[in-house]
Amino acid sequence: MKSFGKGFFTGIVTTVGVVAGAVYAFKKTVVEPMEEREAILEEHRRRALRKSRSAHQR
Repeated sequence: MKSFGKGFFTGIVTTVGVVAGAVYAFKKTVVEPMEEREAILEEHRRRALRKSRSAHQR
């Protein structure tokens, strides 16, 4: 019964590690590039808005 407990615990720890690694990899490859792109687009919108407002000043 001792070896079953060790194996069960090892399996749980390994599974949690694999899931954590998968979530981290997904975040790095999918989520962060999307957030980065959105930040760039937001900066472009702000610049365009400033430029538009300054072009119509008297």
